[in-house]
Amino acid sequence: MSDTPFGFGLPPEEPDNGDEGKKKDPAGGGQGSGGQGGGNPFGANPFGFGGLPGMGGPGGADNPFAAMFGNMNPQDLGAAFQQLGQMLSYEGGPVNWDMAKQIARQVVAQGTPDGTKDASVGPAEKAAVEEAVRLADLWLDQATSLPSGAGTAVAWSRAEWVEATLPAWKQLVDPVAERVGTAMGDVLPQEMQAMAGPLIGMMRSMGGAMFGQQIGQAVGVLAGEVVGSTDVGLPLGPAGKAALLPLNVAAFGKDLGVPADEVRLYLALREAAHQRLFAHVPWLRSHLFGAVEGYARGIKVDTSKLEEAVGRLDPTHPEQLQEALQQGMFQPEDTAEQKAALARLETALALVEGWVDAVVHEAAKTRLTSADALRETLRRRRATGGPAEQAFATLIGLELRPRRLRDASRLWASLTDARGVDGRDALWEHPDMLPTATDLDDPDGFVHREQPDFSELDKMLGEAARGRAEDASEDDKDDTDK
Repeated sequence: MSDTPFGFGLPPEEPDNGDEGKKKDPAGGGQGSGGQGGGNPFGANPFGFGGLPGMGGPGGADNPFAAMFGNMNPQDLGAAFQQLGQMLSYEGGPVNWDMAKQIARQVVAQGTPDGTKDASVGPAEKAAVEEAVRLADLWLDQATSLPSGAGTAVAWSRAEWVEATLPAWKQLVDPVAERVGTAMGDVLPQEMQAMAGPLIGMMRSMGGAMFGQQIGQAVGVLAGEVVGSTDVGLPLGPAGKAALLPLNVAAFGKDLGVPADEVRLYLALREAAHQRLFAHVPWLRSHLFGAVEGYARGIKVDTSKLEEAVGRLDPTHPEQLQEALQQGMFQPEDTAEQKAALARLETALALVEGWVDAVVHEAAKTRLTSADALRETLRRRRATGGPAEQAFATLIGLELRPRRLRDASRLWASLTDARGVDGRDALWEHPDMLPTATDLDDPDGFVHREQPDFSELDKMLGEAARGRAEDASEDDKDDTDK
């Protein structure tokens, strides 16, 4: 990957057919020259001042503006100052999401390290995805009591995946970025903050740009690898849409020695199984996203590093602040609350992925000759992680990885044997009924343990709520009559 993913050079042209003929973002000029490649989606100099055109090499000069007027042509010079102006004038939320989207789309436009470029999805690919999801749902009807959750099946290009998933990334990242932005404003003593208003404003703008760059770069790299909308175990796409990326599905199955239609169908099974779970377990999405937010609330921001960065901040070297933010600024609190939030998230991810793994295997094992091989390949793929995990590890030290996927899958399979499909899936009715991290250590004990029945309690609570609503309605009627 380039060392200057946020360079000020003019961006490469996007392919004309990259995302269903959508027009290029008119505001996207010059914001991202980073490519994909390597294991780390972030460059050594994320703001990329050292990579300005005409500056004599990737490292640039000590003063990144020193060579501007000598070697840059007027077009590059204008783009550079326009880019800098956009960074410093940003006044939105904690993350510059316009920048994130632009960078993600530019990373996608550059293609993956193997040279594969994004392309629009053709009618034949759309039909193949729709048929795969339709067949997957038929097979899943016999493997789970949860009904179909996919109202539609869609085939996305990489650029379309970026557009569709950005709202979910926003919900995940904004709480963390908000804490950082608050810390930037709290670095200076109260009596000095009024005097340093412009500096604080610049720091907030730089922080928004930093997060926008990091998330945009990570999402762009991830778009080159994901095969659907639920690869990281979270519902990143719109509700009710089972999505596959034909280009990435083909790349995933390229060297497996498995027929392409079997690969597509197995991945459709996984996507459709995730959709069932997120559609019919209404509390699950908020539970997962809430765990991320709970973990973020416990993050300790090392303001001493910010103070040091402010003390030596040179307006011509904004990458100094970036370096301070990346070098140990986020230190998780070693508290019971922080540990509980992390354990809750890791266990929830393992239970989701383990359930999908067990249900898909049950549906596919007698129908697809390659089911075992594809299952193991996907397990290893999830275990090794990827750009999404690296993005969160860089931002908040959090990895979206189901560390105990195999344990959870075995537990769900044992529950199927002991209680049947209906008994197994009934555990999703209430979060308190789900296995805990301790239960993953002793699956047999959990399988044969008597589970609490929340149905009567839920019924009583529902009746009480309806009663209160009726009483309030009567009171309003009496007031009106008076």
